[in-house]
Amino acid sequence: MDRKDVRKRARKQAEELVDQMTLMEKASQLRYDAPAIPRLHIPAYNWWNESLHGVARGGTATVFPQAIGLAASFDREMLEEIGEAIALEGRAKYNAAVKLDDRDIYKGLTFWAPNVNIFRDPRWGRGHETYGEDPYLSSRLGVSYIRGLQGDGETMKAAACAKHFAVHSGPEALRHEFDAEVSEKDLRETYLPAFQACVQEGHVEAVMGAYNCVNGEPCCGSKTLLKKILREEWGFDGHVVSDCWAIKDFHENHLVTGTPVQSAALAMEAGCDLNCGVTYLHLVHACQEGLVTEAQITEAAVRLFTTRFLLGMFDGSEYDSVPYTVVECKEHRDLSERAARESIVLLKNNGILPLDREKLKTIGIIGPNADSRKALIGNYHGTSSEYITVLEGVRRSVGDEVRILYSDGCHLYENKTENLAREQDRLSEARIVARESDVVILCLGLDETLEGEEGDTGNSYASGDKVDLRLPKSQRMLMEAVAMEKKPTVLCLMAGSDIDLSFAEEHFDAIVDLWYPGAYGGAAAADILFGKYSPSGKLPITFYESLEELPAFEDYSMKGRTYRYLEQNAQYPFGYGLTYTKMKIRNVWLETADREMENGESESEDLKAEVLVCAEVENCGNMDSQEVLQIYVRDTKSEYETPHPHLAGFERIFVEKGAKRDMRIPVSKSAFTVVNESGRRFTDSGKYEIFVGFSQADPRSVELMGESPVRVEYEVR
Repeated sequence: MDRKDVRKRARKQAEELVDQMTLMEKASQLRYDAPAIPRLHIPAYNWWNESLHGVARGGTATVFPQAIGLAASFDREMLEEIGEAIALEGRAKYNAAVKLDDRDIYKGLTFWAPNVNIFRDPRWGRGHETYGEDPYLSSRLGVSYIRGLQGDGETMKAAACAKHFAVHSGPEALRHEFDAEVSEKDLRETYLPAFQACVQEGHVEAVMGAYNCVNGEPCCGSKTLLKKILREEWGFDGHVVSDCWAIKDFHENHLVTGTPVQSAALAMEAGCDLNCGVTYLHLVHACQEGLVTEAQITEAAVRLFTTRFLLGMFDGSEYDSVPYTVVECKEHRDLSERAARESIVLLKNNGILPLDREKLKTIGIIGPNADSRKALIGNYHGTSSEYITVLEGVRRSVGDEVRILYSDGCHLYENKTENLAREQDRLSEARIVARESDVVILCLGLDETLEGEEGDTGNSYASGDKVDLRLPKSQRMLMEAVAMEKKPTVLCLMAGSDIDLSFAEEHFDAIVDLWYPGAYGGAAAADILFGKYSPSGKLPITFYESLEELPAFEDYSMKGRTYRYLEQNAQYPFGYGLTYTKMKIRNVWLETADREMENGESESEDLKAEVLVCAEVENCGNMDSQEVLQIYVRDTKSEYETPHPHLAGFERIFVEKGAKRDMRIPVSKSAFTVVNESGRRFTDSGKYEIFVGFSQADPRSVELMGESPVRVEYEVR
């Protein structure tokens, strides 16, 4: 039975069940904490669960690298594997909880992930929840994650939710009252493509609205977004959920309505089916006052019960037997560690890496993130039964053969670590450790207490956003103190966003970006540092030189933002990352293609491959390695093209030292289109340049990589 038939059957079952409900009962099911209806044998169900990078907030589960780290892997297949692992753990936990009649929050099968918002500004605290700044990369990884999470059988393994729809990326402090003003070009070219792919290719079961307004309409009550675009244009057939307590913002902050009853009516009228919050307690009153119809309430309930039937909640399924022992099993732990390895980005290396343990007697490990569990996990995380920090990972790697000296060096952001001590009380210890060591591994960065969601961080002065790109003052002073000792130093950065690394670039021998690498991230870091594996991650965001080159945080225009519209050189560009070997493109050629894109099911012409970009890749170095082959495209004549070539294809590849490998990467028809000021996407001049390499073709990438991508011309006839 194909997908449409499965859904049609589930909807018919939902219609028959909802038809037996009273108006009050139907309305009660539109709350995230839907109560039981005993007379119809319907158990209570809490729709709110999280799985950004592992089953979250519900106890023990495998903690994978944070989403931004997964994005740095550029690995679609791995994202699908991770989605499947999360779904199985979610099923295992759900099955066990239901047997004990525990139907609490964070224990259901409806997961509010992935977050496919565009990380357009490095100040945004929630950017590390996303797949980065590029619409194409976000769409490919989002679709893969959804497919893994939901599966392709008659019963969904779990239900995914693409959020936050749409045009949502800070400031956190203003999100409940903010109106994101966006042009039709930016909307269709940047902010919507990942959501469209999640709907039309990934068949995501749910879409969550955002807190803010877009062009004057609150997202969770926007007829433009939820009716015109999502339902009518894209054919979305799942359910829409509000962000949590977003509907009450209609009357309390956006002031587009005057009462909770009116707010409930506005959201329902726009097509928001499920309320994370309490405003839908007023739906019956809204119906009685004629602001909504019972038919609208019925349709919302049918959509929600269609999801529950698709999950096998009433008929049972093969997933009911998934055992609890699946949770944090060895296979999933190994997958998490592999994901961490693939996510690590080598930003600088003067030859110090990989470290040779045979030549080292003493390693100094310094920094507030060296032994920090918080720096492993990011936000929206589960609970691991084991955490391997960088300190522990290095210790396990070298054993008793190498002496390890450790100092936290400073507090993460306060000016001292002990209340009664003087300021910078650990700086002298850090210098002593550095002085006594053959090499220093300096672990700096942030954690979820400094960057994250409004209300969830200790960074109350910025509501989870960053005020600038610098590390906290305590860590800047630590960098200076360590640099004074002039010892070989490797900086390991643990953060979820762009950090100014200009001092480290000048004073340290290597810079390694670990992101928030998951519960086993320290083991992965040690594997990279000591050369068991070659680093192969790529930046999914731009590291800017400063904020001065960027527009105001509140400005949602793409001008000057992200690699596609950047007006200055980047500190480290999108798509950049070094390895321990040297890959070369020996030959590039194009082949005609007339087939669906990989994993594409949509009938849309945009998803058909326009051309196959073929390349012969040779590993000229002395180490086996993975790399990420990247394809960038640009219309050379169109006035509507982005200022810089845009990512149009990528593939993670493995090439043994001295070996060659031929690759064929399909590039879709939509890659050869532009978007005009009215938001229309079309093929314009038909004349293109295609770049094939391991980075962008911009001067800064070429300078850092020491290699230019291969350029070929192409014409669409």
